[in-house]
Amino acid sequence: MSSHSRLRTRLAVSVLGAFTLCAGPVLAQDVSRMDQIARESTARDEFSGSVLVARGDQVLLDQGYGLANREWNIPNDGDTKFRLGSITKQFTAVAVMLLHERGLVDLDAPLKTYITEAPASWDGVTVRHLLTHTSGIPNFTAFPDYEAQKTRPATLEALIARFRDHPLEFQPGEGWAYSNSGYVLLTALIERVSGQGYAAFVCANLLQPLGMADSGYDSHTAILPRRASGYVPTADGFAHADYVDMTIPGGAGGLYSTTHDLLKWEQGLFGGRLLRPASLTALTTPQRNGYAMGLGVTPNATGALIQHSGGIEGFNTAMAYDTGSAMTVIVLANLNGPGADKLGTDLMTLARGGTVTLPDERQVIAVPAEALRAYEGIYDLAPTFAITVTVVDGKLMAQATGQSAFELFAEADDAFFLRVVDARIVFTRDAAGAVAGLVLHQGGREMPAPKR
Repeated sequence: MSSHSRLRTRLAVSVLGAFTLCAGPVLAQDVSRMDQIARESTARDEFSGSVLVARGDQVLLDQGYGLANREWNIPNDGDTKFRLGSITKQFTAVAVMLLHERGLVDLDAPLKTYITEAPASWDGVTVRHLLTHTSGIPNFTAFPDYEAQKTRPATLEALIARFRDHPLEFQPGEGWAYSNSGYVLLTALIERVSGQGYAAFVCANLLQPLGMADSGYDSHTAILPRRASGYVPTADGFAHADYVDMTIPGGAGGLYSTTHDLLKWEQGLFGGRLLRPASLTALTTPQRNGYAMGLGVTPNATGALIQHSGGIEGFNTAMAYDTGSAMTVIVLANLNGPGADKLGTDLMTLARGGTVTLPDERQVIAVPAEALRAYEGIYDLAPTFAITVTVVDGKLMAQATGQSAFELFAEADDAFFLRVVDARIVFTRDAAGAVAGLVLHQGGREMPAPKR
């Protein structure tokens, strides 16, 4: 959950983060290269936080980078506590599945079964729809007034009132749209069915059984040892992040944790210590857009990559588990931006035996100006956001909507990179060999854009 979810990076529209990598055999892990990649990202002021990489129970990398508190010069480490943002959603989903196992929640029952005051427009919305972002209920953190309201304490009922009268974006089950509203409703469901507050239920049923003593629901009033401060990048350096009242995110994004505790979570969840096998299968079976219940799932040659990222004021996070290799990658950042997603992708690539090339390691190849003209055109990343590619004085230039033009440097056939930001563009061709689109690789994301 984040008010930053609509911000653009220099060439990309921010979207739900996902780890992407080519399937292949698991080879030896180069831990020193992992550390180098993290240090380089920190040196470029793209990342500040803590990282953990493990194969099964074996921890390969456990390291902090940058500062947990810049005013006191306190470094990050594996015991530093970070706000998790939307990584919280998998905890909420598991909590619902536990209630389902106890016979207290029917996943395919109408939401109105548990939240009786739900409006008539939600009559077709089920619990499963909320878990999988297929309800059609609009995302309240994307509303124009969210920035003004995020600092005001609110009850669950008051939060639900913010979006209950908005029309559905589509009929339940007929589309997919990421919705923090759905997970606020699941928070209310957990409380009503269990008779406990969300924080108390999660602590007693999820955190305590796994020994996650350094995790919980965050608040501004609690004295929380080793809690990181959250920062944002600015033109003049770093600044404190905006305030968000922690009554707002709920089960959509309100938890905090450490890399050490989150390894316990991954081991406990996928080790069968929380859910029955059938429930775990349901939790991790994608419904639409590669999304299951609080988790993104990408099949690969040896199993699947199960992951989620998160963002909240001052913090970005990424966590992934590769079922085939039993590799876990956890990246917690106290600095907003795409650095956590990008670093998480790179570390998982290395953990699976792949290679990662740093920006200053890329080699430029010469391409004649006449060959570059094949790439000219407008490529649509989103309905109102495109990349225009032109040849100017023998150089291939890319200009995103509302931004300056930057040179693209060739590194392979149809593959180019930028030097102003850590981004790559790979052009795609149709069956006849004509350039038909591009894929923007930036911040750990792959964003396709067809050519007009």
